[in-house]
Amino acid sequence: MSRSHAHPIRLGSVGSQGVPITLPPRPTVQDPSSFSWASLCGPPPWGLSCLLALQHILVLASLLCASHLLLLRSFPPGGLAYSPAHLLASSLFSCGVSTALQTWMGSRLPLVQAPSFEFLVPALVLTNQKLPLAFQTPGNSSHTLPLCEGPGCGSPDVWNTSLREVSGAVVVSGLLQGAVGLLRIPGYLFPHCGPLVLAPSLVVAGLSAHKEVALFCSGHWGLALLLILLIVVCSQHLGSCQLPPCPWRPASPCTHTPVFRLLSVLVPAASVWVISAPLDLGVTPRELSAPTKAPWFWLPHPAEWVWPLLTPRALAAGTSMALAASTSSLGCYALCGRLLRLPPPPPHACSRGLSLEGLGSVLAGLLGSPVGTASSFPNVGTVSLIQAGPRRVAQLVGPLCVGLGLSPRLAQLLTAIPLPVLGGVLGVTQAVVLSTGFSTFHLADIDSGRNVFIVGFSIFMALLLPRWLRDAPVLLSTGWSPLDVLLRSLLTEPIFLAGLLGFLLENTIPGTQLERGLGQGLPSPFAAQETQVPQKSRDKAAQEYELPFPLQNPCPCIPQPICCLCPLPEDPGNEEEGSAEPGETADLLPGLGEQCPGSSREEIRSH
Repeated sequence: MSRSHAHPIRLGSVGSQGVPITLPPRPTVQDPSSFSWASLCGPPPWGLSCLLALQHILVLASLLCASHLLLLRSFPPGGLAYSPAHLLASSLFSCGVSTALQTWMGSRLPLVQAPSFEFLVPALVLTNQKLPLAFQTPGNSSHTLPLCEGPGCGSPDVWNTSLREVSGAVVVSGLLQGAVGLLRIPGYLFPHCGPLVLAPSLVVAGLSAHKEVALFCSGHWGLALLLILLIVVCSQHLGSCQLPPCPWRPASPCTHTPVFRLLSVLVPAASVWVISAPLDLGVTPRELSAPTKAPWFWLPHPAEWVWPLLTPRALAAGTSMALAASTSSLGCYALCGRLLRLPPPPPHACSRGLSLEGLGSVLAGLLGSPVGTASSFPNVGTVSLIQAGPRRVAQLVGPLCVGLGLSPRLAQLLTAIPLPVLGGVLGVTQAVVLSTGFSTFHLADIDSGRNVFIVGFSIFMALLLPRWLRDAPVLLSTGWSPLDVLLRSLLTEPIFLAGLLGFLLENTIPGTQLERGLGQGLPSPFAAQETQVPQKSRDKAAQEYELPFPLQNPCPCIPQPICCLCPLPEDPGNEEEGSAEPGETADLLPGLGEQCPGSSREEIRSH
């Protein structure tokens, strides 16, 4: 096999004579099995695309049931004025609309929008701290704030008001996410986000759902382990087994199809579901069961029950939701682009994606849903597991979710899936996200003491702070309820904490470009500086991330405040400049943004 050698990497002086040492470049090894089947064979046929769409809906159902089950457990039985089937239908409807918009004119990546756990934490803070006035303790009191157990706490009006407040927080988070996209904030942040910023976020995203997975699998560990075993066998051991094409199909570029790997989630889940049916193990949770039969057809519209309630507490919780969901979505964009072997998403694609995700959350809140929509990490993990992510599949998921949202009876069928099946699906996909986070560390110098500290500190503190706040004998109290909600929500969001700590440490601790994974010669998919992307990759990115043809002509007429949603013209001068020498930099510290040739670690070790 022929190997193409790139230009050698020049490091700083390490000897006493100041002679630069040239290290040989890393060889580029082309592994045919590492390329996705869809990239080699084009979009799958419509029949297979529908099966892949059902597979993504199954993963979405695990998130949907998990978020609603954990939230409704804090409500007393019969405490809501409407059935859980309507809540599931409204969430599915908003997820379908958001997915369709995201794949058509958003980031253009095959990302499925689903209820995210980043919305669940602030929602639980709002509902669990809904205390009557007699139970509140002002200031930094040493008494633990109890849950609402007074005489008036069990009335349906209190809990319906609490759910309206959560829906108001979802609306606020959508508006803030839309503002983040329109203000071009992703374009300002991405140049400072290297592998050491996004990789800890991906690792924490994979680890953050382990309690929910254990809760679902604990219903029947035998079914959960059987499902996990079948997924591993189909995706890994039988992944290379390919079936010949059907004789009645027209000729295609690929002669065989890896069906076991492509359907490695749907087939095992359906098999275990069939096995559990005669054993009477598919019990619907009490929190998701409807007391009366849900209607077959229902047209969702805003304020069908009541309007969302906007309060200072809802504003604080919505701010926390927006920050956590934006951090999670930006990580999904970078991860999905890397899995599809695309260049990093350009700023205009990230801005469009966040803006349309905000629109989906606003729609979800107006429909009464207690959780918003965001790019789903488990669905991106499914793309990595099956090694195929055609846009056609995500475009089919949108209409299918809208159809399920129009029928609460069909939406309620998702609750008939045994919880161990949903837990197994969620556990495997989250494990794949965790592994992809670890795989990105090799893009930086992981042997550097600086990088080891950033990675360990970001991951450990992002997991420690939420656990400490949950187990603390005294709740965090400042004397002002909205500030309490904001601090409790942000400090219990693991993904936001990992991204924030990694961003601050990466951009304040001095380190060379090569050490940070942004140097010349390293194929960093997270280096968002367009000057480091070759022209061929730029052309491919322009085709994948650009707006569809009907929307390209109105771009010159778009007003200046929202022109960031359109692709910007290429600057030919950037390519000639190339990347800077790997001098030591710290982007956010004043006076340290320039190269510091006299402070590199190599020169310190030479004296």
